[in-house]
Amino acid sequence: MTLRNDISDIVLSEEKIISLAKSLGEKITEDYKDKNPLLVGLLKGSIMFMGDLIKYIDTHVEIDFMDVSSYSGTKSSGDVKIIKDLNQSVEDRHILFVEDIIDTGQTLNAIIDLIEYRKAASVEIVTLLDKPANRKVDVDVKYVGTEIPDGFVVGYGLDFDEKYRNLPYIGLLKPEIYQ
Repeated sequence: MTLRNDISDIVLSEEKIISLAKSLGEKITEDYKDKNPLLVGLLKGSIMFMGDLIKYIDTHVEIDFMDVSSYSGTKSSGDVKIIKDLNQSVEDRHILFVEDIIDTGQTLNAIIDLIEYRKAASVEIVTLLDKPANRKVDVDVKYVGTEIPDGFVVGYGLDFDEKYRNLPYIGLLKPEIYQ
């Protein structure tokens, strides 16, 4: 039994993911040259994408991480908890959140409000995946890798019950696995 047996369809191949990371990295390089942005990865899902993305950003950047939670099983509870906050001040910094997927928008909206309250110079978002079908809160996303339809996706950092993060691609998890 392999992890691949739990996947109904591959949504994004490893090659397509790298192509998207490269394209996004080039846009970010152009927009942030001479700004020394702080890239903030939201743990744990963003680690693989962030690791690939920063390879294609050809300007000075700093990185930090936040660990936030709002999920219970496969659904967002809407109750955002900060498990690990940033290690440095965001005041007068250009902040670029790095996300694996934007689903309801609730978690990101709450975190953006907090960072703006802390007086960041600017706050933008880069996400590999955008799933607007589930959006509950309007979130302005400047950099989007690709839009995906509704469905529970795993792999490349995305998980179900802390499993499947290690897949090198993104796939649709078979419903019988999570229902």
